[in-house]
Formats: sequence, structure tokens, C-alpha cells
Amino acid sequence: MSEVYAVRRTRVRECCNAGGSAAALVSRPANVRYLAGAAPEGAVLLLGRTEDVLVCAGPPDDRSPQARPDEALRVHVVPRAGGDAAVAAAGLAAAQGADSLAVEEHHLTVARHRAIRSVASRLRLADVGCTVEQLRVVKDEEEISCLRIGAEIADQALGELLESILVGRTERHLALELERRLVDHGADGPAFPTSVATGPHAGRPGHRPTDRRVEEGDFLSVCLGATYRGYRCEIGRTFVIGTAPADWQIELYDLVFSAQRAGRESLVPGAACRDVDRAARHVLDSAGYADALPALTGHGVGLEIDEDPRLTPAAMGKLDACVPVTVEPGVHLPGRGGVRIDDTLVVRPEADGGPELLTITTKELLAL
Repeated sequence: MSEVYAVRRTRVRECCNAGGSAAALVSRPANVRYLAGAAPEGAVLLLGRTEDVLVCAGPPDDRSPQARPDEALRVHVVPRAGGDAAVAAAGLAAAQGADSLAVEEHHLTVARHRAIRSVASRLRLADVGCTVEQLRVVKDEEEISCLRIGAEIADQALGELLESILVGRTERHLALELERRLVDHGADGPAFPTSVATGPHAGRPGHRPTDRRVEEGDFLSVCLGATYRGYRCEIGRTFVIGTAPADWQIELYDLVFSAQRAGRESLVPGAACRDVDRAARHVLDSAGYADALPALTGHGVGLEIDEDPRLTPAAMGKLDACVPVTVEPGVHLPGRGGVRIDDTLVVRPEADGGPELLTITTKELLAL
């Protein structure tokens, strides 16, 4: 992996040099991890004029292999307790003879930016923009393997929950149990706060679990994700509790399933991001649910759960191969509940079988 990180750092350095900056300071944790192999709390990465340095606020914790930075990097620990690694890195850049430093302005606070300028007043500060985030969009097969394992863990945790007794248990209890099962099966932890929504809450985007208890006849929607070696994926499913689903539940579920399938089938290299959103949204719009839809159909995943690209009506750009995204349309009807179906997939060309589905728990409307 050391060579992989070195290549990534070289690509960022070349972008910065093309923009006139001799060095770059990477401070966003996910970007630090992408380029250095680990991101200890408070650490930043200096892509220096003469060498690259991982600057840490304290000694890195190397008890976990996943927490160990690339061995080819020099690690510099800020000597003063409570010192700012970004400020220290700027000082190192100046000491290396750099006359300019590209920083992640979208991540640095104003106070931190001022502190960097004060310690290295002769450095010209520029904006590296979202260079690293853009490089992170297309994943290599090692990254996709981590996502695939995370998806298997999430599928396993969800499958075990579905085999248990659900009636009478609270949303909050079920969410906590799912997160425990993720860790039991090898996840670093949940990829995001697990959402369990029942009855009138079902299908609501971003629902935070409450003490409402599962009742017979409820829709139950679950959205969870696993983090494995830093990579995050997600899955969302909707079920009916106890009895055969009502006609309106079947109709709504079939509609959302059709929308999700349309979105999944649109995931081909070269497809416009907005066209993927349009494919799923059109199915629901045509049925009269335009006002009940979430703002987006999906998004990229990786070291963060919400990455580029964005699958929205106004999204710019096109999909590349080896880009993992979610497709997660849903409809929530206030006071009644709703349906959400969410998968993580990897964009693949048709010659390779088309989009690779990572989350494989059944999408059949089950009565539990």
C-alpha cells in the first residue's frame, strides 16, 4: 500500500505545482487518511518541497494496523501539548524553503488560517480546493474490496435482526442492537447513526430513532451502514410487521421499488449524474408523489458516507467506472409512513456485467 499512497500524494502535488504552489497542507481527516494511510486525531499532512511529513498533535496510536500511517512518511509530533499541527506544518513548509502553500480553505477555520499566516508570513497561501476529494471519487479495487466487506457485514447484521421478534420493541432499541451486531461481525463501527423508523415515521429521510414501539401492521424502514478499514457503505430496506401488507402498502412499495430499479439500471460509465436522479424521480413524479420525495436519489460513498458524486436534479458531471454510489429513493406520507429502499453499488461497464450490487439483502416486501 505504501506505493499506492505515494502515487496519490504525487498526483496531488502535481495539481498544486500546476497551480503555482510549491507545497500543500492537507487538513481534512478523510483526505489525510487517503494520502497517508491513517489520520490520527488532529493530524495534518504536509506535501512539502523536499519531503512529505505527517504532522501530529500527539504520538500516533499504532495499536491497530489500520491506525498506522504509511511507513514511508516521516512523522513529526508537535512538541508543545495542545499545539496546532496545521500551524506547525506551515512552519515546516517555510523551513523547507517553500514560498507558497496550498491549503484546504473549505476545511480550515478563519482562526486557523490566520494562525498559519502569522507563523509563516513569507508564505503565499493559495487554495488547493477539492483536489483530494475529486481524486477520491474513483476507487481502486482495494478500496472497493473494503466497501464490499462492509456491505456483507451490514447485510449480515440486518438479516439477523429480521429473524428476531420485533413487535413491542422500540426504534431506539433496534438501532442499538443493529450497531452492536455490526461490530460483532467485524466492522470498525457504524458508518453513520443507524435509523430505524416504524409506523408513521417509516420512510422519513434521516429519521432518528425514538421510543415508539413496533406495532402489528406497521411499515418498518431501516437504514444502516458498516465501516470497514475506514470505508463506509449503507443499506436501507422497508418491511411490514406481523400481518399481510395492506393494498396501499403494496402499491407504495412496488412504486418505490420500480423507481430504485430505474436508478440502478442507469448506473453506467458516462451517464450524467442528474440523469440517474431523473430516472428514479420520474417514476415517482408520474405517480403523483413529487412533493413527498427527498432532495437526492443518491451519493458517493468511501472514507466518508456522503461523498461526490451527488445524484440530484441539479447535479453536474458524469459517472466514471469504479465509482461507488447509493441509490435510495423513497416516499414518506405524513401521518401514514412510507418506503425507502437503499443500495450501495459500484459503477461498472456493461462488458463487466453492469453495476455491481454490494448490498444484497432481499428487496421483496416481507411481512415479519
